[in-house]
Formats: sequence, C-alpha cells, structure tokens
Amino acid sequence: MKPLILLRGGGDLASGVALRLHRVGFQIVITELEKPLAVRRTVSFSEAIYEGTQTVEGVTGRLVSPDQFQGPLDAGEIPVIVDPDANIVRNQFLTSPRSTFVVDARLLKSVHQPLDVNTPLHIGLGPGFTAGENCHAVIETRRGHTLGRVYWNGSAQTDSGQPDGDPRRVLRAPHDGIVIAHANIGDYLKEGQLIAEIQSGLDTPSKSARATRPPKSKITSPFKGILRGLIHPNIQVTAGMKIGDVDPRDDPALCTLVSDKALAVGGGVLEAVLSFMLNSRAGE
Repeated sequence: MKPLILLRGGGDLASGVALRLHRVGFQIVITELEKPLAVRRTVSFSEAIYEGTQTVEGVTGRLVSPDQFQGPLDAGEIPVIVDPDANIVRNQFLTSPRSTFVVDARLLKSVHQPLDVNTPLHIGLGPGFTAGENCHAVIETRRGHTLGRVYWNGSAQTDSGQPDGDPRRVLRAPHDGIVIAHANIGDYLKEGQLIAEIQSGLDTPSKSARATRPPKSKITSPFKGILRGLIHPNIQVTAGMKIGDVDPRDDPALCTLVSDKALAVGGGVLEAVLSFMLNSRAGE
C-alpha cells in the first residue's frame, strides 16, 4: 500500500516536490499557514488558501477542512488544509502514523524540533535538519553540484543568506507593515517602476517608534524584467522579509512553471521515498 505523504508547506519549492510525487501516483496532502507567505504564488499550491483552488502545471490543489481531504484525493487533486502544526498526523481517525510519510518543506532555515509522532519516514528540506536527530533524511536545497542530494546522515549546507543570481532581483520589506500591490505577477516592468508599497501599521508599541517609521515605503523594480513573484496583498510583513522577485528574462511564461531547483529537490524527495519503501520491503 502506498503511503499518504503529508507535505508541510505549499510554497514554490514545496509545490515542485508535490508535483513530482503526485505525477508518479502518490497521494499528497499539503498543510499551510492561515495566511501563507509564498512569493511565487502562481506556482504555489498554498495560494488555494486564498482562492479556494490553485492549479499548477495542470494539477489542482483544493482548500478543504482536515476531515474532507479524501474527496480531492479521490478526484486526483491535492487537498490543501490550514494546519500549521501538522495536527492531522496526530489524529488517528484521519491519518495513520504507521502509513503516513512527512516532508517538511517550510524552509524555515532554523533548527527544527523533532516531530512528536513516530512516522516511518520524515524528510526535511534544507538547513535546520540533521538526519538521525530531527528527521530520517535531509534533501539539499542549495544550488550547486549537491542540489537535490539525499543525506541519510548529517545535514544540508548552511544557508548562505544570498539569493541565486543578481541579489537585486529579490525584493524585501524595508520595515514592518502591510503590502499594497501595484503590479501583478507576469507584468513587464521598467527599471524604477512601482511594484508595491509597505504601509506601516499602527501597532508599534511607542509613539516615538511610530514617529521615526515612514508611513509608507515604495518598492520599485531594480531593473527591467518580469515580475516573477509577489507576496499576497494586504499581508502583514516584517522588516527584511522577502516579498517579491523580478526576473530579467523577458518571458512571462516562466511565471507559470515550477523552477528547475524545485524539480531537483522534488527528485531528491522522490528518491528518498522510493529508497525507503524498497529497503523496507526487502527487510520484511
């Protein structure tokens, strides 16, 4: 019997993993935050939290309650549920820990606490996971010759803190506030064109702090290109948070395709899952 694979996180990297597993026949359930923070929303199943459904490369994710996930599975879809703590894996009326694999694709890049549920296979993506300590296997997420490799011992490379390519392409919030969008993913941008504004909130604890914080900051394009990603409008963000991505390639079609990196990481997850299943059967 094929396991149910619980994927924690539905951003663009996680969605590439979901596609690879779904296409070979595994049943996937995605758990997400109440307000997901994905930037490449057009290729992120997490967008179903806002829109009800989200189709990525022909595969549909559907927002459902935890007790309704079987319906989308039977329809060939990927159920997406609001469950940031993965409580569904602890509910034996809904899932069996003995036949549920967990893939943590939240990319928190910090040390993770081990799951308090014994699942046969727990896979962690990127920094913060150590095989044998807080998961069974780790998948490398840093670009290079090791991207997508499976580690059954040890950890992935530490986070470099730098984006791939031109670092200017990544747009970050200059301060805490609410995102006000002025452009859409897929739009062609000129250098200096307004993309979004960050509206300061009124929840700053002191009047002096509010006085020194700009009421509204503009986010403009660093060069001409395509708006590849933008966080969902009206979301509360914090200073330094990634909120957008500009691609210098003049090809809007790339906004609807998962990245080569996401597919490579998905291939690593698929390798880990199949390796575990085959070795488990050999030991029976």
